Amino acid sequence: MFETAELGQRVSKDEYRKREPALREQLLEAQATLRKAGFPVIVLFAGVDGAGKGETANLLNEWMDPRGIVTRAFDAPTTEESERPYLWRFWRDLPPKGRLGIFLSSWYSDPLLERVHGKSDNGSFDARLDEIVSFERTLADDGALIIKFWMHLGKNAQRKRFKDLEKNPLQKWRVTKKDWAHWKLYKQFVAAAERLIMRTSTGDAPWMIIEGADPRYRSLRVGSALLDGMNRRLAERASQSAVPTTNGDALFSAPTTILAGLKTGRTLEKKDYRKRLNELQGRLNRLHRSARDRKASTILVFEGWDAAGKGGAIRRITAALDARDYRVISIAAPSDEEREQHYLWRFWRHLPRAGRFTIFDRSWYGRVLVERVEGFATEREWRRAYAEINDFEQRLVDHGNILVKFWIHITKEIQEERFKARLDVPHKSWKITDEDWRNREKWDDYEIAVNTMIEKTSTRTGPWVLVEGNDKRFARIKVLEAVCENVERSLGKTTTE
Repeated sequence: MFETAELGQRVSKDEYRKREPALREQLLEAQATLRKAGFPVIVLFAGVDGAGKGETANLLNEWMDPRGIVTRAFDAPTTEESERPYLWRFWRDLPPKGRLGIFLSSWYSDPLLERVHGKSDNGSFDARLDEIVSFERTLADDGALIIKFWMHLGKNAQRKRFKDLEKNPLQKWRVTKKDWAHWKLYKQFVAAAERLIMRTSTGDAPWMIIEGADPRYRSLRVGSALLDGMNRRLAERASQSAVPTTNGDALFSAPTTILAGLKTGRTLEKKDYRKRLNELQGRLNRLHRSARDRKASTILVFEGWDAAGKGGAIRRITAALDARDYRVISIAAPSDEEREQHYLWRFWRHLPRAGRFTIFDRSWYGRVLVERVEGFATEREWRRAYAEINDFEQRLVDHGNILVKFWIHITKEIQEERFKARLDVPHKSWKITDEDWRNREKWDDYEIAVNTMIEKTSTRTGPWVLVEGNDKRFARIKVLEAVCENVERSLGKTTTE
């Protein structure tokens, strides 16, 4: 695979001086167009030590406008980063739309080094690479242009590069003991790299292997490839026409939904409610302390109709927790900053540290609910979101997070009663907006969207808990019971402990 990157290709000084100014000018023009194009460009540099990854990244910052470039280099994960899923720190640093992100030692670094050093076998290595392919597909489906450069040197060329740098007093700092240790493992490194490239060079995110021995050659090759990729994507965007948004499943008339089968008349007497509330909050507090000691994080997702009682259920949960160990994230319309990123970006940012609770009052499911029904997402966008969400939740659970998802259901009649009651209470009237009343007009569309959401995302990893919410006391107890049961199950405890 790497033979074509060991040919000793070179570019003369005269040719470089002739080609470089025009290339820089064209890159700046493409970058200026990119600012308004509505998609980010993600450039990854990986490869053997000494092949020019850092130098080439610095050169792109010199050739282009650095104000439109986000450059990130990653070392071993910090304690905070290790307490979250592997891809968390990379999601956090993704460039916004209209900008270019350069990544050094990116998401490929750890899986590759673990395989080279024998800390993983081919099976676990392939599983990590599959996770990365899914991650890159998610970004590409949202419009990101991903360009990956594998900077290569033959073993002898790498050794010469290290020796030359060590002879230069101003450059010898670039060569470390780790570089020489990797050089001794060159054969294992190349074997793992070949497997990595074969499994992760996709149509959405192909690898380009660059011979790194000659700085002038690699600079022109990388710059030209980046320019070509940006221009092709910009041309594609300019020729695309708007895709009409439809409501898909609404083509079927009056479908029977899973919500229609819920027994909304279930109630709980006040005396029984108070007893069960005290018992369950005490139980949850004990479980929370146990989960914190084991560094097991809990993520709760609350969705449901307006006025269904999500806030009340959340407050009964937080009353049982230490205020230092939980966060409630209330999700509204995305901010300007959030709109410039993939829709999952803002949720990755809020994932809890080890042993903490994070409660989402509305969540990533907005993509397949309000964004679908109100036409804020195209049909292509919300249809692919089910798979993206399932993959996202799988990453959360694989990392050891406890995930519980609630849909709190009330009837349309009860919602109207609660809306009117809130208008009569000064400290609650702010909860009712014109949008809430307007959403009632699309009740049937929302019910269809909820039914599809449950059908496609109620998995073994993240099953939905459907809560009958007409009676608030019954709903709150059911929610608390489900939280306790899921935490107990994850910790391997019994309900009698």
